[in-house]
Amino acid sequence: MNNIFVYCEITEEKTVADVSMELLSKARKLADELKVKVEAMVVGQVDEKPLQELFAYGVDCINYADDTRLFPYQTLPHFAIVTKLIKEKQPQIVLFGATSVGRDLAPRVASYLRCGLTADCTSLEIGDHEDKKAGVVYRNLLYQIRPAFGGNIIATIINPETKPQMATVREGVMKKELYNTEYKGEINKLNVANYVSDNDFCIQILEREIEQQKINIKGAQIIVCGGYGMASVKDGFKLIYQLAEVLGGEVGATRAAVDAGLAEHERQVGQTGVTVRPKLYIACGVSGAVQHRAGMAESSKIISINTDIAAPINAISDYTITGDAGEILPKLIAHYKSNTK
Repeated sequence: MNNIFVYCEITEEKTVADVSMELLSKARKLADELKVKVEAMVVGQVDEKPLQELFAYGVDCINYADDTRLFPYQTLPHFAIVTKLIKEKQPQIVLFGATSVGRDLAPRVASYLRCGLTADCTSLEIGDHEDKKAGVVYRNLLYQIRPAFGGNIIATIINPETKPQMATVREGVMKKELYNTEYKGEINKLNVANYVSDNDFCIQILEREIEQQKINIKGAQIIVCGGYGMASVKDGFKLIYQLAEVLGGEVGATRAAVDAGLAEHERQVGQTGVTVRPKLYIACGVSGAVQHRAGMAESSKIISINTDIAAPINAISDYTITGDAGEILPKLIAHYKSNTK
């Protein structure tokens, strides 16, 4: 069992998706710790420049299956190529994005290879495990870390006896970081005919309708987030929107607020929403459940406004304002309106 593999998704613009580059950044760190290589699996058609740019993230080898029939994504041919490549090269770790594609492909691959798969990980680390009953010590396992049991615990999951160790990670959880802009690896162009059969292309895509995303808070530098606590505040989310507007930011929401109909699902931040890393995150009426913290804990500055001094969100906040958001937010809005050019 050797290298670390990352399945790279292809966007409509024939580039590699951000989540894949985030995983390559993390894979490079894990590979350096294990003293192995990073290999990317690119299935479909990618423009030459984006393909070459993957090397800057520390990729040693790009396994590239270039065929017009492989884009847009179809389950069977991608499954055939990925499983055969994994069986051929025997990686010890394989990572997928927890996207619609990754969630379709990764479980099928894991089931076929009879190995474990942990979904929606929030952290990946390398460590050892001792089975005291069996008297066995497993070295250099992948710790697949994620909230469990409704977010009441953080679970560390390991697959000591099956390989490869597989995990999916949502977009934004890992930080996209260049490893070395001068780094160079090799491109292994796969002969697609050796990996797929005509039966794998039994589905023909006649037409595709793609709706553009209306709300995208992932790239916002300032986010004002409202929790369920804003439901008891007069004009609660109206104040959230007003503060975000004067600050030039975006509006976020917790799952409880979304479930209560206070905001759209596209604004949901957390384990079941989006992961964000803004320069400023203002949490209003947010308790700070572990599922929510998993999606915003990497923000540069966090300000919490809450009546509960013991709220979990305060533990990770840089500044805490203890008080009624219904009184505090109008003052903040008025101040920034009068002091912003």
